[in-house]
Amino acid sequence: MTVVTIIVSVILALAAAGAIFRIVRGPSLLDRVLAIDVLLAIFGGALAADMAINGNLDNLVLLVAISIVGFIGSITVSRFVTDRRLTNG
Repeated sequence: MTVVTIIVSVILALAAAGAIFRIVRGPSLLDRVLAIDVLLAIFGGALAADMAINGNLDNLVLLVAISIVGFIGSITVSRFVTDRRLTNG
């Protein structure tokens, strides 16, 4: 079980590093928003993996809250960008 934990941790850390790189370097607002959404999904996956490894449900409320925040944030930004594009031309 320890080897699986290490492999999952490394994969999640590499994915998070890639998402953070895209947040910093992303040329547009939509790239940054998508990278933040991916980072929230990675964090949720890490919480889910932690709950599966430890066999508890202590972080379930946090996982649901992160999912809701990511969803609402993505919808809000997409509506903002759509409205901005319609008014500009």
